Amino acid sequence: MTTRIQTADAFAPALVHPSRVSRAIHALVATHGGIASTVLRLTLGLVMLPHGAQKLLGWFGGQGFSGTVAGLTQHAGLPVPIAVLVILIEFFGSLALILGVFSRAAALGVIAVMVGAIVKVHLPNGFFMNWSGAQAGEGFEYHLLAIGIALAVAVAGSGRFSIDRALSRRVR
Repeated sequence: MTTRIQTADAFAPALVHPSRVSRAIHALVATHGGIASTVLRLTLGLVMLPHGAQKLLGWFGGQGFSGTVAGLTQHAGLPVPIAVLVILIEFFGSLALILGVFSRAAALGVIAVMVGAIVKVHLPNGFFMNWSGAQAGEGFEYHLLAIGIALAVAVAGSGRFSIDRALSRRVR
């Protein structure tokens, strides 16, 4: 009795079938045509970009890439690959949000970074930001706002004025 073993090559055509790729890309870039999604996406991208620029480029008083990786690994206890991902998501995810390209993926990345920041750093400091300087550190209210905005973008998409909308029309 012979047994036929299927190799990965036998499955390859089914995995990369153009209609599957097209549907996956469409699901990623599809967006509602409303202006609210555009406003939320731009707000999140513009608020997150300076934080990413601090971490990656050392702008706005930041430590730059190597200083941020050291800080995230030593003080927050993150593994180096995760620290690098945080930096890349904050900077390039912000640019993607501003441009409106793959905004759902960028928003999900922001959510992951914000949840991680709450759990690893800000939760012990309570809810409120440290406006008066009396707390040991910053609370997590800002992070919740970012998560809420990112969730809206992840659900609704990039909005009317976005590269995603143009891609969605083209892929469809």
